[in-house]
Amino acid sequence: MQIAIVGLAGCGKTTVFNTLTRGHAETGGFGGLQLNVGVVKVPDPRLERLAAIFSPKKIVQADVTYADLPAPPASSEGHIGTEELPPEHLARLRDSDALLHVVRAFEDPSHPHPEGSVDPRRDLERLDLEFILADLAIAERRLERLAATGRHGTTAEREANEREGEILARLKQGLAAGTPIRDVALETDEEKVIRGFRFLSQKPVLVLLNIGESDLPRASHVVEGLAGAYRHNGALVDALSARIEMELGELEPDDAEAFMAELGLRESGLARVIGLSYKLLGLISFLTAGPDEVRAWPVPDGSTAVDAAAAIHTDLARGFIRAEVVAFEDLIELGSIAETRKHGRLRSEGKTYAVRDGDVIEILFSR
Repeated sequence: MQIAIVGLAGCGKTTVFNTLTRGHAETGGFGGLQLNVGVVKVPDPRLERLAAIFSPKKIVQADVTYADLPAPPASSEGHIGTEELPPEHLARLRDSDALLHVVRAFEDPSHPHPEGSVDPRRDLERLDLEFILADLAIAERRLERLAATGRHGTTAEREANEREGEILARLKQGLAAGTPIRDVALETDEEKVIRGFRFLSQKPVLVLLNIGESDLPRASHVVEGLAGAYRHNGALVDALSARIEMELGELEPDDAEAFMAELGLRESGLARVIGLSYKLLGLISFLTAGPDEVRAWPVPDGSTAVDAAAAIHTDLARGFIRAEVVAFEDLIELGSIAETRKHGRLRSEGKTYAVRDGDVIEILFSR
């Protein structure tokens, strides 16, 4: 799972990256070309509670990779700014599963906004437009190629090209009107047709308002104000003060708790943003537990038992016999697998069982 952190110069996205990854990437470059990549463990207190029962050799959390990318230059006539990014950066952006769009919502006289004023809605629309223009250019180029060569080949190839052209023409119309692809209703088979294009405006996005310390008490109102205007599919809006969160991360736990209380914060924005990233990707976690390890396994919501087996190892999916499943809450309440079996809480499920978040699963398979 990879999430690209994007934002315009001076928005504080590298500070957000450092906050999430506990990294020390250089900040203050105002849109330099540095690429930063870090892996973040997804907080899951259920693992510690399972570890208290199983005393495993190790605990393995799910993780998310964040890539902090430079802002693309502005597009102009005949020039797409996103395509001017270094190839590695553009590949990271297009290969990401989702976007974390950091938007500046703080005042700082020592670091004035490059545009001369702080306007979150303007900045959000500006980068959204860059991604729409990048997708429009790709759609137009592909349609031109299909017009020139799409009638060649076998009957099946011609039919596939015609189908692709119809979908791209619909997307082009929406993009030209400023509509991101994530807002276009696509059938599952249509999404498969365009998957290889890795369209930027199709990716789910978490808009993160980077607010100042003085705005912390009214953060929820700031979020509601923007979320009410930013009504797009596959989009979430939240806020944090990246500078405050980074300071919290440098403190000992007791000191951090006291500082949060002083600021009136009930929870760390760090854990919340990581959790929202997970939600944005449409993921849930099933758990495995034993003397060797207790582990969280991320799978798409709606995955089956055989999908869960494949997430662990393809051999388990190939030789799948059944899944032994118990809800996390039942296992904690009764204290052992033996007790859950005794009380009828441990269930045997087949391949098509729909996995639930927090299911503790053991896969039985033939070798």
